[in-house]
Amino acid sequence: MPAYWMARARVNDPVEYKKYADLVPGIIADHGGKVLARGGTYEIMEGPEHFHRFVIIEFPNFEAGVNCFKSEAYQNAASFRRAGGAGEVETVMLDGLAS
Repeated sequence: MPAYWMARARVNDPVEYKKYADLVPGIIADHGGKVLARGGTYEIMEGPEHFHRFVIIEFPNFEAGVNCFKSEAYQNAASFRRAGGAGEVETVMLDGLAS
């Protein structure tokens, strides 16, 4: 059953955040992930307007998504956005529905 990595982000320092963003697509692919939505037009229908970047990534299963997030490669990449507050991110992994 597929699982979905959903993230809400706020980019505070685009130069430092880009160091993170440039590394992540390859890491996601290495774990079988597929980006379904990233950036682009959005409208906040309800909730705080703090975040301005949204990402949805599909993984083959829940474990693959969690393993990607916890991987050394992802954690190293995330250190670019975490250090100095280059970006704020909330990430959730969610099981999909059985087809």
